[in-house]
Amino acid sequence: MNYPNGQRRSNQVQQNTAKPNFANRGMSLEEDINATNIFYLSTNKAIVHKKPTPVQIVDVHYPKRSAAVIKEGYFKQASTTDYNGIYRGKYIDFEAKETKHTTRFPLKNIHEHQAEHMKQIIEHGGIAFVIIRFSSLDATYFLEADKLLDYWYAQDNGGRKSIPFQDIESKGFYIPFHFQARVDYLNIIDRLYFRSED
Repeated sequence: MNYPNGQRRSNQVQQNTAKPNFANRGMSLEEDINATNIFYLSTNKAIVHKKPTPVQIVDVHYPKRSAAVIKEGYFKQASTTDYNGIYRGKYIDFEAKETKHTTRFPLKNIHEHQAEHMKQIIEHGGIAFVIIRFSSLDATYFLEADKLLDYWYAQDNGGRKSIPFQDIESKGFYIPFHFQARVDYLNIIDRLYFRSED
């Protein structure tokens, strides 16, 4: 059976049971999160998927039946965030961003409709956050959406156009790299939202 990312689940499970090899550490944040989500799904820990971007296909070229080529297409609407799903009865929704900056995270990387979407998720009792990877530093952080939104809305009133790295370090949570759950964000969600239930 194929899943939303187009890969077969059984192949991924076999890959995840191999001996630890940190050679994959240079992969993109999206690849690492997708691998983490496959691990969560295969171990029945959570159901989280990457949201497909709605595209309107306008022109397709068929050189032969088995080789259709999309020539022209348009985004139907602005997408919201990258991932959503359910964990321990809670709706989770998050954006994943990479930056090459070493001292700051530019707020222009978050679009207005994404900020509004995360705000609505929080208002309805869901868990919203952003995972930020500073690729040059090989460091990945979990930042709750309400902390991100404090900076986002402050820029309208003359606030900073970026979040200093030191603020992300102090207000966010460092996510260490692991072999199977490469970006183990559920561990942080457990600490933030489910401490009293454990």
